[in-house]
Amino acid sequence: MSFSENVGSGEENPLREGMPDERTVRPASVVIFGASGDLTRRKLLPAVYNLALSRLLPGGFAVVGVARRPKPEFGQEMRDAVAKFSRRKPLDEATWSELEKGMAYVQGDFNDPATYTRLAAELGRLEVERGTGQNRVFYLAVAPAEVPAIVRGLCDAKLVVPPSDAPDASYQRVVVEKPFGEDLASARALNKDLLACLDERQIYRIDHYLGKETVQNLLVFRFGNTIFEPLWTRQHVSHVQITVAEELGVEGRGKFYDQTGITRDIVQNHALQILTMVTMEPPSSWDADAVRDEKVKVLRALRPIRGHEVLEKTVRAQYTAGTVRGDRVPGYREEPDVDPNSKTETYVAMALRIDSFRWGGVPFYLRSGKRLAKRCAEVALHFKPLPHRLFRDAPHSLDGGPPPSIRRGEDEPNVLVVRIQPDEGIALRFATKVPGGGMTMRNVAMDFRYGTAFGSSTPEAYERLILDAMRGDATLFTRADEVEAQWGFIDPILAGWRDHDAPVATYEAGSWGPREADRLLVHGDKWRKP
Repeated sequence: MSFSENVGSGEENPLREGMPDERTVRPASVVIFGASGDLTRRKLLPAVYNLALSRLLPGGFAVVGVARRPKPEFGQEMRDAVAKFSRRKPLDEATWSELEKGMAYVQGDFNDPATYTRLAAELGRLEVERGTGQNRVFYLAVAPAEVPAIVRGLCDAKLVVPPSDAPDASYQRVVVEKPFGEDLASARALNKDLLACLDERQIYRIDHYLGKETVQNLLVFRFGNTIFEPLWTRQHVSHVQITVAEELGVEGRGKFYDQTGITRDIVQNHALQILTMVTMEPPSSWDADAVRDEKVKVLRALRPIRGHEVLEKTVRAQYTAGTVRGDRVPGYREEPDVDPNSKTETYVAMALRIDSFRWGGVPFYLRSGKRLAKRCAEVALHFKPLPHRLFRDAPHSLDGGPPPSIRRGEDEPNVLVVRIQPDEGIALRFATKVPGGGMTMRNVAMDFRYGTAFGSSTPEAYERLILDAMRGDATLFTRADEVEAQWGFIDPILAGWRDHDAPVATYEAGSWGPREADRLLVHGDKWRKP
């Protein structure tokens, strides 16, 4: 049995729903640096297994782990991890057996040339046995500081060569995990190190949020339908809210998080990427560079927040002790390895403006935090109120019961909500008449859910992105100028907090954030409670 059997047979496979055509995937070896880490166990190997289970891997395929620790039972450890973390259970023994035949492990220090010599020998063996040729995807699931040494080692060992020098039209690509630098200067330095050895076409900077089905569907929703795109402008949109909320705290990563904060960890990458997908102009074609060109234009049109402006347009905060899902949890400064006097933010809210013809004058409210009331990521477009309140005397009901008098005579603007996680879908809120006599109005939602519509579990983001890296499709990966533009917007905010000693508000764990964030909203706008 091979992973790609039944290709071209015309037989439908529901497991392939929503994934690229497997016939475009050429044989390849995937090499994971940092194979002993948590990302490999929880996400990468389960993703590879699910691709194999869906018959989306090429017939010639191998996976090689590289790490410092000895792993004599690497195959068994990965089997246990896949059985625990795969979205599809129970483990399919036949699929795993076939996958394990092409699995290997290389122990060694990333700075030691001998590591790459051993890796080259292992790849040479697998390429003969598995028929992968010299097609290689190197996934760097390591800290940013280790990336330059690995790339140099790969290039010095000729495991990666420029596309023009690749034998028999083979390919070598390098996937780089986030965080991509810790500020603009370090991001530029890292780009310089990568481009000293690699062609930009070989570099795949991964942001797993871009692999989520609903984030991708933003583009289809906007540019694949005639209904919504004409409304997606300042003429119709009152304001936009982007929320990325987590119930979890720092989860034993206190030392890391106290040096990072939510702005670097979430906003600089995930949240800004969502913003670009929501606001970009239609690309000229569905081409990686055409799409990324439009995203970069959005980042460059973001109005900078500098100096004293951070005190007016941003709010940073930390969670205090509280209750999340019925469990009492400690405050951030009480977490292990966190400085008791820390000013690192676990919550941030920003009021943003995009200086463009489409979005001029529209407020964008962005917030992200840990230990909030609910885990969710969503985009909410609030449309402008009616120009004339025709039903101004009609009572309004929000829950179907007797309408409270406080709602009488008010208009509820329409809201379009794109849910990215956990319940992927799209909902449109609009007013209707409650059945019966009179003219009582009630807001209802037209709700589309992926799970209900397609009847199968949605592919994990890493499944799509690993497959795209093998296919050579960089559309959902960030480009060098894109990363630098993101840091170019974030750096002045971080500097403003530091230079002007911006206050750090507090919020109770299990809440929706600090009350101070309310002052960012204008014209009577209010934060949504998803």
